[in-house]
Amino acid sequence: MQKIYKGIGNLNVALEGSRKVFLVCDSSFPFLSIKEDLEKMGKPYVVFDQFTPNPLYEDVCKGVDLFQATHCDTILAVGGGSSIDVAKCIKLYCKMDKDKLYLEQEYKDTGVKLIAIPTTAGTGSESTRYAVIYHNGKKQSVTHESIIPDAAILEPKVLKTLPIYQKKCTMMDALCQGIESWWSVNSTDESKKLSKAAVETIMHWWHEYIFENTDASAEAIMNAANLAGQAICITQTTAPHAFSYKITSLYHLPHGHAVAVCLPVIWEYMTQNPESCIDPRGFDYVSVVFLEIANAMGTTDIQTAILQFQGIMSLLELANPVSGTSRTTELELLSKSVNPVRLKNNPIQISEADAFELYRMIVKAF
Repeated sequence: MQKIYKGIGNLNVALEGSRKVFLVCDSSFPFLSIKEDLEKMGKPYVVFDQFTPNPLYEDVCKGVDLFQATHCDTILAVGGGSSIDVAKCIKLYCKMDKDKLYLEQEYKDTGVKLIAIPTTAGTGSESTRYAVIYHNGKKQSVTHESIIPDAAILEPKVLKTLPIYQKKCTMMDALCQGIESWWSVNSTDESKKLSKAAVETIMHWWHEYIFENTDASAEAIMNAANLAGQAICITQTTAPHAFSYKITSLYHLPHGHAVAVCLPVIWEYMTQNPESCIDPRGFDYVSVVFLEIANAMGTTDIQTAILQFQGIMSLLELANPVSGTSRTTELELLSKSVNPVRLKNNPIQISEADAFELYRMIVKAF
């Protein structure tokens, strides 16, 4: 069972029993003074920060080599999703055969202690069993129960200094995860409870978090993002995430921005296609879930909730991508890129032809 700690002051508790720390960190590392804290605790440490924002397999291999060479027993990840993803993969691969491709070997729990301190409030990666790295230019999704960090430390003060656009994108990613997990075909009573808490919290605090930057709102949004991450860990993401990945690479929109432009269009489509329902609980059940989500967003009907979501995007000035001169080619490329595995989690089936039309609404004409 993962332990969630509130505040960086709990680092000493989380590190109890650790002898030597392997610190995986990005540029946000200096803001938390982790190095000073480790020195005060008398914990020797090794720093690994040689990885890109979209981590490469080769980056992880360097981390594994350094972890093994320095004989650390605990991995401490500090930063955004990239830092945590790298740390997860180092934990998973550190006892594998280095002469073979790690991605092709059997995943087992290595028993290495992993602690995560997120410095953004978006993916909830500090509480999920997923990691993403790139091998030979292709995205690789790494999934294993053992890479859920043993402990997560939520320190909201790190959100106060984030660039405003990053705050917007990561917050919308958390909101989308809360919504998607709720309607996923894999949802459970537990996941829906987590989703509800995440969505309600974000809807209550988002304006204050973005436009007033208060301490209370930062704490609330960080907690909500973590809850959404816990929910997604149970259910996995659905169509909006599946649609977002190629938008990110083709139009260079950050992940949260890309997911958020997809969600209201796909939600609208799902309400209009009950005959394509693939959730075994039936479309009547899905309709009730859609209404529950709308209620959690503070509205009384689904259409108003969709409009409200679009209104938030407008207030945040998160615009839809715009196609170039080869619009049809771009739409075809997008519609062929959608991961069918993610679509299996979606309550309403979406064909490639449907995806083309949905992308036509998501991506605006030049």
